[in-house]
Amino acid sequence: MNETLVRDIMIPLEEYPCVPDTFTLRDAILGIQVQIQREELSTVPRVVLVFNENHSKLLGMLRRRDIMRGLEPRFMVRGPIGTRRMPYNVKIDPNLSEFSYDKAMLGIRRRADRKIKDFMIPIKATINDNDHIMKAVCEMVDKNTSLLPVMKDDDVVGVLRSVDVLNELARPLGF
Repeated sequence: MNETLVRDIMIPLEEYPCVPDTFTLRDAILGIQVQIQREELSTVPRVVLVFNENHSKLLGMLRRRDIMRGLEPRFMVRGPIGTRRMPYNVKIDPNLSEFSYDKAMLGIRRRADRKIKDFMIPIKATINDNDHIMKAVCEMVDKNTSLLPVMKDDDVVGVLRSVDVLNELARPLGF
């Protein structure tokens, strides 16, 4: 680990799910349902990277919870995440959806056609491919993120996930 650089443990961009901002939530669900093989581990991504249509500019990322926020039943939505208030100081009961499962699913199917650009979040930080793994640890902790796009000469060349960083840090501990 002493000399582990970001490029040594990153996932190359061509192996990671990326979608254009014109895609729908439905498309993003398909894009995030891939297996990523890392040595003996096989995982599914929690995040897809969002680029412009010609894939020349990284615009943001879309997490699983952002997709679910976009699919959330209308009766439970009280505004943008940062401004949501409880009407009459009463919390919405998520079990209310049991009253009309078919109607809720119909709404989810409709909402699945919304554009991901309305739900993606900005990139909090990036890291260079030749940076040391400890810089990645500091960035992830400081920016409260579990994924960093990896840059080389102003181009995105891969992603670094917290799970891969933690696995690398665990090696000297005998794991």
